[in-house]
Amino acid sequence: MQTPDVPFGKDAIESILPHRDPFLLIDEVTELEPGRRVVARRSVNADDWWFRGHFPERPVMPGVLIVEAMAQLGGILLSQKLEHTGKLAVLLSMDKVKMRHPVVPGDQLILEAVAVRVKSRTGHVRCKAFVKDKMAAEADIKFMLVDAEPV
Repeated sequence: MQTPDVPFGKDAIESILPHRDPFLLIDEVTELEPGRRVVARRSVNADDWWFRGHFPERPVMPGVLIVEAMAQLGGILLSQKLEHTGKLAVLLSMDKVKMRHPVVPGDQLILEAVAVRVKSRTGHVRCKAFVKDKMAAEADIKFMLVDAEPV
Protein backbone atom coordinates (compact mmCIF):
# COMPACT_ATOMS: atom_id res chain seq x y z
CA MET A 1 0.00 0.00 0.00
CA GLN A 2 1.28 3.43 -0.86
CA THR A 3 1.40 5.79 2.11
CA PRO A 4 -0.68 8.93 1.51
CA ASP A 5 0.98 12.32 1.92
CA VAL A 6 0.50 13.70 5.43
CA PRO A 7 -1.74 15.35 6.44
CA PHE A 8 -4.57 13.46 4.78
CA GLY A 9 -8.32 13.58 5.24
CA LYS A 10 -11.43 11.45 4.95
CA ASP A 11 -11.01 10.40 1.31
CA ALA A 12 -7.61 8.84 2.01
CA ILE A 13 -8.81 7.43 5.35
CA GLU A 14 -11.75 5.77 3.56
CA SER A 15 -9.30 4.19 1.11
CA ILE A 16 -7.63 2.50 4.11
CA LEU A 17 -10.52 1.75 6.51
CA PRO A 18 -13.91 0.17 5.77
CA HIS A 19 -15.67 2.61 8.14
CA ARG A 20 -18.03 5.26 6.76
CA ASP A 21 -20.04 8.12 8.22
CA PRO A 22 -21.52 8.27 10.72
CA PHE A 23 -19.13 5.69 12.19
CA LEU A 24 -15.86 6.98 10.75
CA LEU A 25 -14.49 8.81 13.79
CA ILE A 26 -11.27 10.29 12.40
CA ASP A 27 -11.28 13.57 10.47
CA GLU A 28 -7.61 13.87 9.51
CA VAL A 29 -4.31 12.05 9.94
CA THR A 30 -1.72 14.68 10.88
CA GLU A 31 1.43 12.62 11.47
CA LEU A 32 2.50 9.20 10.22
CA GLU A 33 5.64 7.18 10.77
CA PRO A 34 4.71 3.95 8.95
CA GLY A 35 5.00 0.92 11.19
CA ARG A 36 5.77 3.05 14.26
CA ARG A 37 3.32 5.84 15.08
CA VAL A 38 0.32 7.78 13.79
CA VAL A 39 -1.49 10.89 15.07
CA ALA A 40 -4.94 12.08 14.01
CA ARG A 41 -7.66 14.48 15.03
CA ARG A 42 -11.41 14.49 15.46
CA SER A 43 -13.35 17.72 15.82
CA VAL A 44 -16.15 17.03 18.28
CA ASN A 45 -19.27 18.98 17.29
CA ALA A 46 -22.55 19.62 19.10
CA ASP A 47 -24.39 18.08 16.13
CA ASP A 48 -22.54 14.72 16.34
CA TRP A 49 -25.21 12.00 16.38
CA TRP A 50 -24.42 10.60 19.84
CA PHE A 51 -25.10 13.87 21.67
CA ARG A 52 -28.86 13.57 21.00
CA GLY A 53 -29.00 10.89 23.69
CA HIS A 54 -25.67 11.09 25.58
CA PHE A 55 -26.58 13.35 27.32
CA PRO A 56 -28.82 16.12 25.91
CA GLU A 57 -28.55 18.37 28.98
CA ARG A 58 -24.82 17.75 29.51
CA PRO A 59 -23.31 16.29 26.33
CA VAL A 60 -20.31 13.99 26.75
CA MET A 61 -18.72 11.88 24.00
CA PRO A 62 -19.24 8.22 24.97
CA GLY A 63 -16.03 6.56 26.10
CA VAL A 64 -16.71 3.58 23.87
CA LEU A 65 -16.60 5.91 20.83
CA ILE A 66 -13.31 7.41 21.96
CA VAL A 67 -11.93 3.88 22.18
CA GLU A 68 -13.40 3.11 18.74
CA ALA A 69 -11.65 6.18 17.29
CA MET A 70 -8.36 4.95 18.79
CA ALA A 71 -8.99 1.48 17.32
CA GLN A 72 -9.65 2.99 13.89
CA LEU A 73 -6.35 4.84 14.15
CA GLY A 74 -4.63 1.58 15.10
CA GLY A 75 -6.09 0.05 11.92
CA ILE A 76 -4.55 2.85 9.87
CA LEU A 77 -1.15 2.31 11.51
CA LEU A 78 -1.19 -1.45 10.91
CA SER A 79 -2.35 -1.05 7.30
CA GLN A 80 0.87 0.78 6.39
CA LYS A 81 2.96 -2.38 6.58
CA LEU A 82 3.45 -3.90 3.11
CA GLU A 83 2.66 -7.44 4.27
CA HIS A 84 -0.72 -6.15 5.51
CA THR A 85 -1.84 -4.97 2.07
CA GLY A 86 -5.36 -6.29 1.49
CA LYS A 87 -5.80 -7.01 5.20
CA LEU A 88 -8.32 -5.60 7.64
CA ALA A 89 -7.46 -4.98 11.31
CA VAL A 90 -10.24 -6.60 13.36
CA LEU A 91 -10.46 -5.95 17.08
CA LEU A 92 -9.08 -8.83 19.13
CA SER A 93 -8.78 -7.41 22.66
CA MET A 94 -8.42 -4.27 24.73
CA ASP A 95 -6.43 -3.89 27.92
CA LYS A 96 -5.64 -1.06 30.31
CA VAL A 97 -8.59 0.98 29.03
CA LYS A 98 -9.02 4.16 31.04
CA MET A 99 -11.27 7.17 30.59
CA ARG A 100 -9.47 10.12 32.15
CA HIS A 101 -11.18 13.33 31.02
CA PRO A 102 -14.56 14.09 29.44
CA VAL A 103 -14.76 15.05 25.77
CA VAL A 104 -17.46 17.61 25.02
CA PRO A 105 -18.75 19.56 22.00
CA GLY A 106 -16.17 22.02 20.71
CA ASP A 107 -13.20 19.86 21.76
CA GLN A 108 -10.47 18.85 19.35
CA LEU A 109 -9.68 15.19 20.12
CA ILE A 110 -6.07 14.34 19.31
CA LEU A 111 -5.50 10.60 18.89
CA GLU A 112 -2.17 8.79 18.93
CA ALA A 113 -1.36 5.14 18.22
CA VAL A 114 2.11 3.65 18.73
CA ALA A 115 3.05 0.16 17.55
CA VAL A 116 4.02 -2.17 20.38
CA ARG A 117 4.28 -5.43 18.45
CA VAL A 118 3.34 -6.12 14.86
CA LYS A 119 3.43 -9.53 13.23
CA SER A 120 2.06 -10.88 9.97
CA ARG A 121 -1.34 -11.85 11.45
CA THR A 122 -1.62 -9.72 14.60
CA GLY A 123 -0.89 -6.23 15.82
CA HIS A 124 -0.68 -4.56 19.22
CA VAL A 125 -0.88 -0.78 19.55
CA ARG A 126 -0.82 1.58 22.53
CA CYS A 127 -3.29 4.42 22.06
CA LYS A 128 -3.94 7.73 23.76
CA ALA A 129 -6.52 10.45 23.23
CA PHE A 130 -5.99 14.05 24.32
CA VAL A 131 -7.96 17.26 24.56
CA LYS A 132 -5.36 20.02 24.60
CA ASP A 133 -2.79 18.85 27.16
CA LYS A 134 -5.18 16.58 29.12
CA MET A 135 -5.32 12.86 28.45
CA ALA A 136 -8.93 11.92 27.77
CA ALA A 137 -8.43 8.16 27.35
CA GLU A 138 -5.86 5.43 26.84
CA ALA A 139 -5.90 1.78 25.84
CA ASP A 140 -3.75 -1.10 24.66
CA ILE A 141 -5.53 -2.58 21.65
CA LYS A 142 -4.78 -5.86 19.87
CA PHE A 143 -5.95 -6.75 16.38
CA MET A 144 -6.11 -9.79 14.14
CA LEU A 145 -5.34 -9.07 10.50
CA VAL A 146 -7.77 -10.82 8.18
CA ASP A 147 -8.43 -10.73 4.45
CA ALA A 148 -10.38 -7.59 3.59
CA GLU A 149 -12.56 -9.36 1.03
CA PRO A 150 -16.30 -9.23 1.76
CA VAL A 151 -17.77 -12.27 3.49
